[in-house]
Amino acid sequence: MKMHAGGKWIDKDDKIGVVNPFDGSVIDTVPRGGAEDVDAAIATAERGARIMADMPAYDRYRILHKAAEIMTERLEDLGRTITLEEGKVIAEGMGEAARAQETIELSAEEAKRLTGETLGLDGASNGGGKFGLTLRVPCGVVAAISPFNFPLNLVCHKLGPALAAGNAVVIKPATDTPLSALKLTEIMLEAGVPPEAIQCVTGPGGEIGDAISSDPRVRKITFTGSREVGEHICRTAGLKKVTMELGSNAPLIVMPDADLDKVADATTATGFANAGQVCISAQRILVSGDVYGDFLDALKPRVEALATGNPLEGSVNMGPMIRESDATRVEEWVQEAVGSGATLVTGGDRVGTMHAPTILADVHPEMKVSREEIFGPAVAVSRFDDIDSAIAMANDTRYGLSAGVFTQNIDWALTFARKVHSGNIQINWGPQWRADLMPYGGLKDSGMGKEGPKYAVEEMTELKMVVFH
Repeated sequence: MKMHAGGKWIDKDDKIGVVNPFDGSVIDTVPRGGAEDVDAAIATAERGARIMADMPAYDRYRILHKAAEIMTERLEDLGRTITLEEGKVIAEGMGEAARAQETIELSAEEAKRLTGETLGLDGASNGGGKFGLTLRVPCGVVAAISPFNFPLNLVCHKLGPALAAGNAVVIKPATDTPLSALKLTEIMLEAGVPPEAIQCVTGPGGEIGDAISSDPRVRKITFTGSREVGEHICRTAGLKKVTMELGSNAPLIVMPDADLDKVADATTATGFANAGQVCISAQRILVSGDVYGDFLDALKPRVEALATGNPLEGSVNMGPMIRESDATRVEEWVQEAVGSGATLVTGGDRVGTMHAPTILADVHPEMKVSREEIFGPAVAVSRFDDIDSAIAMANDTRYGLSAGVFTQNIDWALTFARKVHSGNIQINWGPQWRADLMPYGGLKDSGMGKEGPKYAVEEMTELKMVVFH
């Protein structure tokens, strides 16, 4: 596929192969963009930002609504593209495509809801005879830097609200998974987005990302990815608005009154979807000592029943990891934990990019599989004594994106909700759950700002105060 930079589709002799993670086949190529392409894209986006800012909100709504209609017509192609380039099973690929369509539909509606407020300035000692109001105005050029694990929906969470708010967007898709973003760009142009208002530059993340982040013409950066890259972008960006959706190692607390069959189902669903390559995957399973053994007995057969293989086959529950180097890292972390005293309940083996669904028990909080984000198909099970120690263990991390608890005790549930340091709290489900309309974001090193179209639009605008004297 070609990339869209400078308001037009362009190709280059120097290309990057897009590889199917399951079999290593090259499914397409994209141009290897560079700093000069970023410069052209941003210069064009500056013109696009002026066009979008002058466009009536209703027209922005109509364009995004039309884009959502086109996405509905092409859901099968979009879902298959996600699976081919990212490796998640086809049911998950189709599910992501459907969610992405909903995200754009939600964004369309928000274009009509950009409002300010009136202020009674006579409430101030010097405010007599004054009248105030606030206006929300677009930031201008928004940079949308997206990860590989949700190559369509996470682009939509950036692109949709940015266009709804009247901005132009420069998309930098993940190097491994650019095809979904390019197909989305095609759809947006077909729906009526001005060519100047949407750019999609493909190429190496370091070179292109730094060129985008450091450019003063970019006034807003929205990024999803690792903590390390997010911190680098913040240092590079200077005085810009930023939204950072970063890493996690999400805890799931299992209280002694929990329904263990439901917990085991939720752990399997939220720990191994997309081969664990989800920032809110259930990673640290903290289990009351009263039910510790029974929980492992319930969990093991469910995890062992997960069928792995070609993600295009409907009977497969879990596909490959994105790169063999990532699967190797998970394998090494598992071996390191076992060498330090953890118990390998099931899994642990790897063939190429396929790492088996893995359960580690008796995990100490200082082990890497508990301290860092494993981002792979393995869960680390640890024991606790009471709700206070469970919450202390849950909070013993630099991250705070999502956390879950299973209990029928309302006091425990409320204590968990109040005291756990996490931006998303799940009661009686695992930490991996998100509705695309809700506010979504983390605490601590998991980032800053909120996604969800209603909330992201606020992040994509500036607030102006107007006073009539």
